Amino acid sequence: MLNTYIDLIAKSLGLPTTKIANTINLLEEGATIPFISRYRKEVTGSLDEVQIAAIQEQLQKLKDLDKRRETIIAAIEEQSKMTPQLLRKIKSARELNELEDLYLPYKRKRKTRASVARENGLEPLASKLLQQDNFNINEFSKRLLSDKVPTLEDALKGARDIIAEQINEHEEARNSVRRSFKEDAFIIAKLARGKEKEAT
Repeated sequence: MLNTYIDLIAKSLGLPTTKIANTINLLEEGATIPFISRYRKEVTGSLDEVQIAAIQEQLQKLKDLDKRRETIIAAIEEQSKMTPQLLRKIKSARELNELEDLYLPYKRKRKTRASVARENGLEPLASKLLQQDNFNINEFSKRLLSDKVPTLEDALKGARDIIAEQINEHEEARNSVRRSFKEDAFIIAKLARGKEKEAT
């Protein structure tokens, strides 16, 4: 596992693996960043404090990621919903948000509008709407009406809630939105009236 960490950190920081490996060994032995940068230059290849701190941060991030990965695998296996394809994706995830996106559909949730709609038997309508088949919505929905779903509008509202939750939990959809924000988003800051003196 440590060798995997070394390779990933070396790739991320653009530093030789030997320098990474030696620095990690010193950190794992309990040496502090100032101590390593001042007194272990011959071991680290003269890495400075910023580089050593970056290695430490990346190492901790990878450890935390693997710990979370183990928890997620155990939680999904406990529900008997693990598949070979899902396990491969979880094991190859390199970012925490990627891991959490994969886990989201299996996460135990508090009651949501979508879960209530499912309990009320509206999942078939949501599936039909998602497939975008030509079908008579009114006729299909009428069969799903009940005391808890008294009107056609209630049935459609519940189906929309289910669809919204499914899209929110869809890994590719989330990544697509994330990519879009990363590439195209921008922030606009406006000076609040009366705050001219505090403004920086």
